[in-house]
Amino acid sequence: MPPNRRRRDRDEKLHEIVAAAADLFTELGFEQSSMTRIARAAGVTPNTIYWYVEDKDALLVAALDHLLADALRQLDQAPEAANLVDQVLWTLGHLQRRSNLIGVVHARSEQAEVVANWHEGFHALMDSFVMEGLARQGVPDRELQARARLTTYAVEGMLAHPTDPATARSVLELVLSPGG
Repeated sequence: MPPNRRRRDRDEKLHEIVAAAADLFTELGFEQSSMTRIARAAGVTPNTIYWYVEDKDALLVAALDHLLADALRQLDQAPEAANLVDQVLWTLGHLQRRSNLIGVVHARSEQAEVVANWHEGFHALMDSFVMEGLARQGVPDRELQARARLTTYAVEGMLAHPTDPATARSVLELVLSPGG
């Protein structure tokens, strides 16, 4: 078999495993989603999963990356997300469908370095995204980092503690508006 075909097959199989894990982690929770159950949903044996990922925490990180990449891809195509507040609100709404994973990330971050590193990376990505949007709005450089971090904390807080849409918008407008 040509090497490019083998690589594609491997990538496709990994995608199937990660997608199955993401769905089960969301539907059943992390603890209730055994590797056996994930393997069954992906159409592989449990041992096969370990050819692709080191352990369940690494699979969680792969699933989180998959979900985040999907959200970012959809955000690029979301016409209703024209300004920064709307973009963050759209992202919040998209991530709320998987909000049970926020608690998992926080709990596993204390036990698994790979999850802690992912969590730090999520904060950095969110901060960067917000800082770029604020800079485009003309927000002074001295305010960018603090306002981005406040936004990241607000989003994470609203994922952990659901907030009605009007309140979410008010909070984000306060932090993200150029004169905020």
